[in-house]
Amino acid sequence: MIEGKAHVASLDAEHELAIEDPSGLKSPVEEPSARRRLTLNMGPQHPSTHGVLRVVLELDGETIIKARPEIGYLHTGIEKECEAKRYQQVVPLTDRVDYLSNLNNNLCYSLAVERLLGLEIPLMAQWMRVMLCELQRVSSHLVWLGTHAMDVGAMTVYFYTFREREEILKIFEMFSGQRMMTSYIRPGGLALEPPRGWHKVVSRAVEGLVRGVEEYHELLTANPIWVNRTKGIGMLPVDVLLDLAVTGPVLRAAGVKTDARKDRPHSSYDQFDFEVPTRTANDVYARYEVRMEEMRQSVRIIRQALEGMPNGAWQADAPHILLPDREKMKTQMEALIYHFKIVTEGYRVPAGSVYQVVESPRGELGYYVVSDGTANPHRVFMRTPSFGNLQALGAMIEGVLVADAIPIMASLDFVLGDTDR
Repeated sequence: MIEGKAHVASLDAEHELAIEDPSGLKSPVEEPSARRRLTLNMGPQHPSTHGVLRVVLELDGETIIKARPEIGYLHTGIEKECEAKRYQQVVPLTDRVDYLSNLNNNLCYSLAVERLLGLEIPLMAQWMRVMLCELQRVSSHLVWLGTHAMDVGAMTVYFYTFREREEILKIFEMFSGQRMMTSYIRPGGLALEPPRGWHKVVSRAVEGLVRGVEEYHELLTANPIWVNRTKGIGMLPVDVLLDLAVTGPVLRAAGVKTDARKDRPHSSYDQFDFEVPTRTANDVYARYEVRMEEMRQSVRIIRQALEGMPNGAWQADAPHILLPDREKMKTQMEALIYHFKIVTEGYRVPAGSVYQVVESPRGELGYYVVSDGTANPHRVFMRTPSFGNLQALGAMIEGVLVADAIPIMASLDFVLGDTDR
């Protein structure tokens, strides 16, 4: 029945082209170059845009002639909200900027505040931060790979990646009590003492990750459908990528070897041995290869943290900004007073400004924190990688088929909460 209707519709279309006008002459069939272009809204609720994004497409047949991304549908106002919070109250807001990379945001903000305070963080806390942030990087890449594969039609990979991600979320819950919005990295160190048995649980999860990454590799890397759908599309010249402020795996897949963990080491990253993977093909497939290798390198860092984790304190010696131990509050009046003052009044940060950079799973993440000497930050500006990477989308998908726009979008791995702040 459907085929019959389509056949009738095509006959009707041919008939309309051949209708005689009043002068008795047949109307000429339009040349392809004279065809009307179609304006199409992709979004703002399209399931393959990885967030609430609207892309206005101008099409000539199935070819995208122009593309204009429009953001603002997920605006949170987090940056402005930070000004109304105490410094310690900002931490849960950083969780919600990039909900797939909350620990990296926790770390960036905490490092900025610690620089303003002049705090020295114990080595054990620094290494623990590194280990957890690398677990977060792998978790984020697993979400990206599973959804990217599903966009192209590989349903099985989605279930496999979420199998490994579930084990990482269990680790986060073990450390913080929360699976995603952990608020575990805070100015001064960590929120809670690492739990008993964490070493064994993390070691077991890492071995599962090693097997999982190789399984994804076998399923996708040489898969002819995957290769045909991802190779040779989504390319932009390196100078254009740099002008558009693109960072992270997208830039490294174009051959630019830049990574804040190496270029501007923070939180003891300089004490770990790892490589920054790059490719030169500068297409969707190259971005897949870079992120796959990044997961292997993250596992390498985590193993080094497991083998060489230093002993010592998990928080700095800073009673004026850190909540005292609950047991001490029951027996020591001084601890009770500190708790009351920090919770009700916060802590004052010396006037000044700091710009701190870390490497998030999506690229360069920067926090610009301005203090006016009060207990509230005067300004918190977030330089998020998704915003920069999304700027390249319009240029990347112009001239390609509509079907290729989806894997190109997925290869950028943007998070709209990371874009609309």
